[in-house]
Amino acid sequence: MRRRTAESRTLDGGEVALTSPLPGFWRTHLRRAAYVRGGDVIGSLEFLGSTIDVVAPEGAHGILHDDAGWRAVGYGEVLIALDPRGGVPSSDASDVAATTRHAKASGLVFTAPLSGRFFAKPGPGKPAFITAGAEVGEGQTICMLEVMKTFHRVTYGGGGLPPRARVLAILVEDEADVTMGQAILQLEPV
Repeated sequence: MRRRTAESRTLDGGEVALTSPLPGFWRTHLRRAAYVRGGDVIGSLEFLGSTIDVVAPEGAHGILHDDAGWRAVGYGEVLIALDPRGGVPSSDASDVAATTRHAKASGLVFTAPLSGRFFAKPGPGKPAFITAGAEVGEGQTICMLEVMKTFHRVTYGGGGLPPRARVLAILVEDEADVTMGQAILQLEPV
């Protein structure tokens, strides 16, 4: 899938607006109160029959205020607004917990390759694929992601990741929904 980088500008009040690089139909992949950093996939645009992932520009960061759904946008129109001060807007406790987990995700992270429901175990009563403190290597199963009643095995590896790493934290609760590009593991090289 192709990617384009959103542009950013500062709004009155200090919020940072991430704007559309193309006209099209916009859908965000984030929920209100999600923590966004430069390079994170923030949503997708349908443009001339193609779906293009839109990523936050380098240096952008903050808490998302709005999770507006599917809508038509023009070039340069605001897609999402971020509060770079890190303040959490009014939200329920689960959004605050999710924001805290996202805010702690810095340094080396393993991100979700697609959006879906995160399953840490192969089945009920089975041990988790990975645990905090464990080492992971290329090809090792991290989790299962359920997308439209189909389970996808997610394995460790990919660009920018060392061949082996230690899991410092699992940033997603079992059976929580994740978005493509969301950090799910915080790691350190071994």
